[in-house]
Amino acid sequence: MSARLRVLAVLLAVLAFLPAGPAHAAPPDLSDQIAAAWRTDRIFVDPALRPAFPKAELDRIRTASTASGLQVYVALLPRTPSVREIYFDLPTLLQARVGQPGLYLVWTVSDDYWSGSQELFRPAGLKGRDLTSVQLDDEHDNDIVNTRPAPKIVRTIQQAATAYDGRALPEIPKDDLEEPYVPRKGPSTTDKEDRSVFVGMGIGGLIGFLLVLILVLRRRGRVTGRGKAARSTGKGKPGRAAVKQSPPVAEINLKRVRSQADRWIPKANRALRSLEKRPDLTRAQLDQRDDARLRLDAARTLRKAEPDDVLALAGAFVLARQAHQVASGNDLLRPCFFDPTHPSGTSTASWSDDTDVPACRTCAETVSDGETPYGLRVTPGNGLLSGVRAAEPYWTLDPENPMVATGFGALSDDLTERVERVYGGVR
Repeated sequence: MSARLRVLAVLLAVLAFLPAGPAHAAPPDLSDQIAAAWRTDRIFVDPALRPAFPKAELDRIRTASTASGLQVYVALLPRTPSVREIYFDLPTLLQARVGQPGLYLVWTVSDDYWSGSQELFRPAGLKGRDLTSVQLDDEHDNDIVNTRPAPKIVRTIQQAATAYDGRALPEIPKDDLEEPYVPRKGPSTTDKEDRSVFVGMGIGGLIGFLLVLILVLRRRGRVTGRGKAARSTGKGKPGRAAVKQSPPVAEINLKRVRSQADRWIPKANRALRSLEKRPDLTRAQLDQRDDARLRLDAARTLRKAEPDDVLALAGAFVLARQAHQVASGNDLLRPCFFDPTHPSGTSTASWSDDTDVPACRTCAETVSDGETPYGLRVTPGNGLLSGVRAAEPYWTLDPENPMVATGFGALSDDLTERVERVYGGVR
């Protein structure tokens, strides 16, 4: 009996060191999971999104996929940190696993905001339009709602069909478009704060100038009195040096624009370095890197070549901000035509003989009211009264200047090339 107990004890000891169950294999890679799911259904919805995802949205996507004549692969994912790291590369990674031509779309959601990354792969040797060019030509592409995925995905499928065989883009249902922008009446809180700051600086500069002018006139009166006394007595003293004038308001504006350029150039450089450190950059990311680098180099050139010129510093600021947009993977936004130091020109203003120019919302509202925005103004001339002479809008100046000719890139996107021709490269 004791022998049996000893044998049982040994068996229990051995079992204690054995694993309780079979070893768990590592979960498959996300790309492999999606590619495997696509074998049965070309619309993959992450398990975390399935319970609340509307069936009507999926039906719209399936209908558009069938009508396109393309093989369409869609993945809908939550925007987790791990997904965010490979977000731009997922369409290419997935196509490599599936191995079929077609349209690959990866759409992610964070809170209520959806954003997508897509690639169109054609059969070998088949040429056509680039999907990005079709999207840029689509006037309503930026007006589609982004609080649910179906409208934007359906439109992307239609754009891919256009790029593939040149078919016309259909109209977008009104329910898929954002509410039209209603111009705000009156300046915003930020505009009021900026206005109060500049009014305060302007009043302070004007008071300083008047004080200097009074001191100069009083000094001249004293010198004149002494000259008369010297002539009556036959004696005289050489006059003292003129009182130095305080900086005009134009110098304050120069410092403001210079500080903006000096803040955005390092910011763009950090974004570019972050992009360059990514392993295995895609073709699109390589293009983004090169574009951002050219814009940043042009910004540095302007900053170094003309450190005391408002136009050059504003151009450096615009190019650096655009370099940051491109390097960060965001849409390239044109500057506000009227004042490039304003927020980017996300609105279009019909100005001066029905000329459409990009403008910030504040300037667009001013134009819609039948007025011309104050804009970026440059004080011409030098001398004692240069700080209070009438300032001129920059667009009335010499059109040979690259910033004036292109509206700081608002009218044409060749500011980088013009800066290179006029100023040369970074020195």
